[in-house]
Amino acid sequence: ERPPPAALAACSLVMVALVIYNFIQLSRSKFVPADLQGQLMDFMSGCKVRSAIEVASTSPSFLGRMLATALPKIDATDPETLGREQVEDAMADFTIRENRSHMTMIGYLGVIAQIAPMMGLMGTVSGMIGAFNKLRNLASPDASVLAGNISEALITTLSGLCIAIPAIIFFFVLRNRLNRLVAESHEAASDMVDASLNTLNADQQLAKVPEGLAS
Repeated sequence: ERPPPAALAACSLVMVALVIYNFIQLSRSKFVPADLQGQLMDFMSGCKVRSAIEVASTSPSFLGRMLATALPKIDATDPETLGREQVEDAMADFTIRENRSHMTMIGYLGVIAQIAPMMGLMGTVSGMIGAFNKLRNLASPDASVLAGNISEALITTLSGLCIAIPAIIFFFVLRNRLNRLVAESHEAASDMVDASLNTLNADQQLAKVPEGLAS
């Protein structure tokens, strides 16, 4: 007996559900919402770090939660760097924790991509064994009976591959999407720290410009 078609159908449904779920979770609005990014940039440009932390802590987005964790590490006593190294370390630690949960859900697609062909192959082998047993029990062997049963058995392998191939494709697409959104979040956060540093050190930077070029 081949594994019931319901097993492969279940794999297909789970794959579709995982793809939809991950695309919803890996949306720009959940990682780097434009309105939050603009608001935080305004605060950081004005060196209003406390206000930025308050706004970030109210956002469920990746950027908001990351900055709510990292911005308290800013060292106001160090106007040259604002303790940038500690801020970046905090962002890296947050990203590692967050990526673990995202990659777990994406990783299930890889699991489906591996087990679906195995289930299909198992169905094919089981079906072929049944076909040969049926042929053996016939009084007069009929090749058409054997061919029909083998053709039906091979459908399970085809079904497994039709599930596995999209699962592999979506695994890499979603993984790359996650990496891109995380990179954009870190870039936005880095720009905000740069904006505060530029505001704090504007006078020093202007002092380095020769008199004739100041304007």
